[in-house]
Amino acid sequence: MRNVDYTIRPEKKEDYREVENLVRESFWNVYRPGCSEHYVIHVLRDDPAFVKELDFVMEKDGRLIGQNMFMRTIIKADDGREIAVLTMGPIGITPELKRRGYGKKLLDYSLEKAAAAGFGAVLFEGNIGFYGNSGFTYAGRFGIRYHDLPEDADASFFLCKELIPGYLDGVTGVYQTPQGYYVDDADVEEFDGGFPHKEKLKLPGQLF
Repeated sequence: MRNVDYTIRPEKKEDYREVENLVRESFWNVYRPGCSEHYVIHVLRDDPAFVKELDFVMEKDGRLIGQNMFMRTIIKADDGREIAVLTMGPIGITPELKRRGYGKKLLDYSLEKAAAAGFGAVLFEGNIGFYGNSGFTYAGRFGIRYHDLPEDADASFFLCKELIPGYLDGVTGVYQTPQGYYVDDADVEEFDGGFPHKEKLKLPGQLF
C-alpha cells in the first residue's frame, strides 16, 4: 500500500534486525524496565503459528517506522470445538511518530488483509482506548474468556474483533495464547546484549 506519506509492505528477511531494533525502541521501559518484545518477534517468525503473509512493515522517508504481525491460535469452546482465530502483535511505531495516526493506519490495513485472507476473528491484549477506534471491543461480550484468569478478575485488557460478521455467534470458551509469546528472561537478556546499551528504568504505570 502506497500513500503520499508512507508505504506498508510485507516484511523481508533483510528487514529483520532493523524491525527488531524498531520494536525494542517502541517498547523500551513501557510495560517493564527494558522490554522483551524484540526477542518475542525474533522467535515468533520461526513458530509454526506465525502467519507470514500477514507480517507487515511501514516505511516513511526511506526508513522503517512501524510493524505488525499475526499468529494463529484457537478458542477452546465450551462445547468441545476448537475455533480457529488470530492473535496480533507486537505492533509498534517508532517513538517519535507515536500518537500521529500511523499506528491506526497500520492496524486498519493489517486487519483488512487478515479479513481478505479469510480469517474470522482477532483476539489479543490491548488498550480499548486505542483499539476500540478500529472496531475492537471487550472479548467478554462474545463469551470468550482469557485463559488462567479468575472469573472476578479485570479482563478489560482482553479484546476481540470479528473479521467475519457472526463468526463467533454461539461460541463461548477459553482463548489460548500461543506458546511462542512466553519467553525466558535469560534468553531475552542474552539476545538484548547484541543491541546498543539502553538504560532500564522502573517507571509509573509499568505492568511488570
